[in-house]
Amino acid sequence: MRPGAATVGAVHGAALLLGLAGFASTLWYGVDEPGNALAFGTLIVLGELARWGAAPGTGAPPAHEAPGGREPAPLAAAGALAYALLGASAGTATTHGVLQIVAVVVAAGLAGIVPHIARGHGPGLDDLARRVLTVGFAALCFQPLYNAGAVVEHLGQGPAYALFLVLLLVLTALCDAVLAALVLRARTGFPYGPLLRDELRSLLGIGSAVGATGIVMALGVAAAGLWALPVLAVPLLLTQVSFRRYAAVRTVNRQTIASLARATEIAGCTPPGHTRRVAALSTAVGRELGLSGTELAVLEHAALMHDIGQLSLVDPVAGGATALLPAEDQRRIALLGGEVVRMTGVPEAVAVVVEHQADPYREQSLPARIVRTVNAYDDLAGGERAGAALDALERLRLGTARDHHPDVVECLARVLARGGAAGVTSVATG
Repeated sequence: MRPGAATVGAVHGAALLLGLAGFASTLWYGVDEPGNALAFGTLIVLGELARWGAAPGTGAPPAHEAPGGREPAPLAAAGALAYALLGASAGTATTHGVLQIVAVVVAAGLAGIVPHIARGHGPGLDDLARRVLTVGFAALCFQPLYNAGAVVEHLGQGPAYALFLVLLLVLTALCDAVLAALVLRARTGFPYGPLLRDELRSLLGIGSAVGATGIVMALGVAAAGLWALPVLAVPLLLTQVSFRRYAAVRTVNRQTIASLARATEIAGCTPPGHTRRVAALSTAVGRELGLSGTELAVLEHAALMHDIGQLSLVDPVAGGATALLPAEDQRRIALLGGEVVRMTGVPEAVAVVVEHQADPYREQSLPARIVRTVNAYDDLAGGERAGAALDALERLRLGTARDHHPDVVECLARVLARGGAAGVTSVATG
């Protein structure tokens, strides 16, 4: 078994064991405060029903373009977190424990995703395992202390209590980010550091809204009872709707860019699939070299449109292989491409990468270096003969004095050794 598969299996196994323990304990001892369990369970079910990608064509954008986070069901996540941090209801102390919280979260989550699974749009096991483990972590940090009376005795019910919940929220968010990066590292082989940084950055968007809503729900129910739940859920629900609209706009923009990129293939300027291969490999190399978030989005869009300058040529390039042209011709096509990209309304950063892709690597930004090297690889390895990929890499290594940065070439070699673009699609599509 590959080490990555063992890691994923361990995360899934831990979540499964915790869920089974929660069900077994709840069935044996019964449900404490069934009204609270039913109310929070209902909130989680509704949140799962409203998750991202609930219907065809409404899925989340690629991970590196997601508008502020990867949480596909923010309302459900906030409800689960609130139940884990619930200490009182309408001024009366609660007695539910960690295992009951896990059981309610798992049961409600499964009930909410059944309609999505029936339509073929259910969540992945990684998301479910993370939810169970992070909620279990939050509950384990809070409930034993609260049920023993230590929290109220030392902190009371004032600002110190709220700050304690904020501290637990931060620890829970870090736990979730570590788990998410660990699983993604196991599945893709990308460096752990950039993946963890990506996850931590996502906490500043919808992730912070989820955490804040979870704490406010726990405090609101403690003071006003369960009637506070629907009122406090409305702001996050409205935020989710806004984010979904924003994500839809970003998805349309990406589809427009992809359509523009295909124009070179339709016109016969480049071989079929060339732009998609370059974009997929460039994204993988960018992640390997530490790019994330907006930087990856710029890199992918520039890679998709890197050959668009060929549409301005009177005589097409033979086979569309710009890497085989003299440096002056490569530079001219790159400048033409930058002008075309600017006319499409794409962000300026994308146009800059496109127009500088033919410069000597010492004068390039990292995204431009990646696009140039990956494009050259695909041009050189386009043949059907055996060993074409190895020959292409060798030619890139011979060009490290001026054209291709050595680190980018070696990073590309590592990505190709792991399966190349075949392992990139799942990352690029979130």
